[in-house]
Amino acid sequence: MRKPPADSSQTSALNPKWTNVLGVRVSAVNLKSATGLIQKAIEDGKKEYVCVRDAHGIVRCQKDPELRSIHNRAFLVTPDGMPLVWALNHAGHLESGRVYGPDLMLSVFEAGRSKGLRHFLYGATAKTLEKLRARLLVKFPEAQIAGYYAPPFHELSMQEEADIAERINRSGADIIWVGLGSPKQELWMARMRDRLEASMLIGVGAAVDFHAGLKRQAPRIIQRSGFEWAFRLLCEPRRLWRRYALVVPTFISLTALQRLGLRKFPIKE
Repeated sequence: MRKPPADSSQTSALNPKWTNVLGVRVSAVNLKSATGLIQKAIEDGKKEYVCVRDAHGIVRCQKDPELRSIHNRAFLVTPDGMPLVWALNHAGHLESGRVYGPDLMLSVFEAGRSKGLRHFLYGATAKTLEKLRARLLVKFPEAQIAGYYAPPFHELSMQEEADIAERINRSGADIIWVGLGSPKQELWMARMRDRLEASMLIGVGAAVDFHAGLKRQAPRIIQRSGFEWAFRLLCEPRRLWRRYALVVPTFISLTALQRLGLRKFPIKE
């Protein structure tokens, strides 16, 4: 798989600038540039995957070397949360903006209409994917949704993975939207990348539930404030309180140590 440039000063049409956030390469992109890079990679016949990342995922990478390596081998690690946008801006990437998973999905669908891109929906449940497909086709009547599949909840056997790869490959999809939740979707993309013929795998997690109409998104003003985590905590307190009680102080303290030069977070693949 293609390796990213050695440092954030190097860039090209398919190797955007990035900054080191706690040992993870976070791409210096915004919604428009991320969409363009994905389109260009598909046109060039690349085979890549994209991680849509927030502070929670960055913190999780601290104790999971495999997950960190998966992120650092990705085509893009987009700044899904405002703390990552602020980190990019602080590093001098002032053009960077939030690349929110649900927004990225709609943006790529919109951009792909004129290109005839074929999409495959993977994850969640069959009922959720049916709703997602129907709602996407209302927004984008010309969109080509080549298929969808909800995998079983148990760990997949080698034969099941082979069957799934064959099923997706038969669809002729250019993009596979993976909604398994993190870190399961990142692990799946890295493991399956070489078996799938689709050019781009994009892990969008909760975007599947949002666009299927099953979960409520935070208002835009809250999304831009950096306090979306508080909105989601209010919506799902029992499920999320432990996560945010750990993530918020950990991310703040570790990024402070990194900026002050008191602790190093080297990039490892």
